[in-house]
Amino acid sequence: MVETKTVVLYTAAAAIALGTDAAYFDYKRRTDPNFRKSIRREKKRHVKAQKAEAEAANAHQRQEIQLAVRQAQVDGFPTDVEEKEAYFMNEVARGEALCADPSTTVDAALCFYKALKVYPNPSDLISIYDKTVPKHVLDVLAQMLAIDHDIPTIPHA
Repeated sequence: MVETKTVVLYTAAAAIALGTDAAYFDYKRRTDPNFRKSIRREKKRHVKAQKAEAEAANAHQRQEIQLAVRQAQVDGFPTDVEEKEAYFMNEVARGEALCADPSTTVDAALCFYKALKVYPNPSDLISIYDKTVPKHVLDVLAQMLAIDHDIPTIPHA
């Protein structure tokens, strides 16, 4: 069994070592201009890397949204009233189920987008979405609608 003296001795040694390192780096930070510059440079590099990573993620998400909208248009939408009603109910139910998981935001928004495309009065449905759909899904849905207006519609065969 380990003696109490040994535990106290090792703990004190570790505390002294950490305190010495902290004091050294504090002294270095206060007095060495090159050290301060290197810390600032490292912070700037870190911020720039985070910004680039966020931009890459946004670009990837935009591309994923464009592909989803194009695929939905290629797949087409039902034209019969009863089919539209069933399609609408199915897509809204799927969208609500997918809203709970943040990793399926694009899929959830796509479901709401498809439901919106077959709804007879889209402006009414958008006001309902504003009240019921989470904001992160609503933002993606807004991007989908913007893309939908930019892409010419594909005639259904």
